[in-house]
Amino acid sequence: MTSDEPLDPDRLFPVEGRTRAIARELYALVDEAPIVSPHGHVPARLLLDDAPFPDPSTLLVSADHYVTRLLHAAGVELAALRENPDPREVWRLFCDHWHWFHGTAVGFWMRETLSTVLGVNGAPRATMYDTLVAALAQPGIRPRALFDAFRIDVLATTDDPLDDLAAHQALRADPSFRGRVLPTFRPDAYLDPSMPGWGDRVERLGATSYATYLDALRERRAYFIAHGAVSADHGVAHAAAIDIDDRDAAALFERARSGDLDASEAAIFSAHMLLASAEMSVDDGLVMTVHAGVQRNHHTATFDRFGGDTGHDIPLATSFTQPLRPLLERFGTTPGFHLVLFAIDESVWSREIAPLAGFYPSVFIGAPWWFLDAPDASRRFREATVETAGFYRGSGFIDDTRAFLSVPARHTMARRIDSGFLAQRVVEGRLTMSEASRVATDLVGAIPRAAFKL
Repeated sequence: MTSDEPLDPDRLFPVEGRTRAIARELYALVDEAPIVSPHGHVPARLLLDDAPFPDPSTLLVSADHYVTRLLHAAGVELAALRENPDPREVWRLFCDHWHWFHGTAVGFWMRETLSTVLGVNGAPRATMYDTLVAALAQPGIRPRALFDAFRIDVLATTDDPLDDLAAHQALRADPSFRGRVLPTFRPDAYLDPSMPGWGDRVERLGATSYATYLDALRERRAYFIAHGAVSADHGVAHAAAIDIDDRDAAALFERARSGDLDASEAAIFSAHMLLASAEMSVDDGLVMTVHAGVQRNHHTATFDRFGGDTGHDIPLATSFTQPLRPLLERFGTTPGFHLVLFAIDESVWSREIAPLAGFYPSVFIGAPWWFLDAPDASRRFREATVETAGFYRGSGFIDDTRAFLSVPARHTMARRIDSGFLAQRVVEGRLTMSEASRVATDLVGAIPRAAFKL
């Protein structure tokens, strides 16, 4: 392979000839379909300001924890990536270690982004730097121009409950911006008393009692809904819901405010608040998404120096069936309630999430997430869930990214994998071509729109 070889037009498709031909045909149906991105971390301010992107190293390397984590594992100090005053040197370090990314999802996304967004083919290399600088200076590589070029129909952000959502308001009021950018209510730091700063956040909510605490959360949810939100996202280590009466919850709340709550009591309170949040979703209609099973900030020294989202969040074994039973007993069959379950423990896909989604009308199977939003894992996801729950109990693909330029690369990956999966079922006589065609188009449109009430 030469260093500037273009992308393979059949990348990620099955190898067998007949199956590959059908995959091409199915992919052609969705290749240029609009992107529906109902969960992600691209800030609305990026689109409001529409400023030129920074240098290639800041944009593609040092700000992306998917990239820096593997470089760190390869022996590159994070300080050399995140605190280096010479962006050209950061890019060189990345290129010198490019072989570490062979076979990874990051490697696929990077090649895809460089080629299809920035017009530079081939593996990252040091001599590419000035070409990338010139590409990033083009008017067509500004955030709003790319939003249109990416054919993004819906883009959801992830936002603190006390965010004033001014950037979202300004975008909605701007007649020159036709996109749909939706806030997402993310209350974790207000629901879990074990999180640093919980008491200060509750005080900022204006809560003086458990009752006013619940009222304040409801008011903030209503504010988000008024500004276009369709979902509330819960990032929890364990997807546990506990039903306790208001008197006990109020007692735990007061002890938490005074700093007198032990770890087991904090876990009970936060699990109760997950159930209380489900009740709020039943009342106000926000889709409830649960991203479970991550040990955040696994390495204390790294967190102390560089903060969160710097590559040392690690998956945990996860369970949903028993821990969420109290929640599903109360709300699992309530009309209009939507609960989307995401995991990075893929053993639960076939054992727990798909069977739950195959019975409860409220439960949707969250797409492969974080460490699993990768080609091989995405194939395993379909194999683990479709036979039990079909395609239509899923969320559609979720890119869940802060790296704006990688959004189309991630959706391209998912569409190619799904086209290959469907093609195999056609060849095996398990789906007709017309059935596979409908599923392919629904996976990128009707299915995520239904799951997220879009």
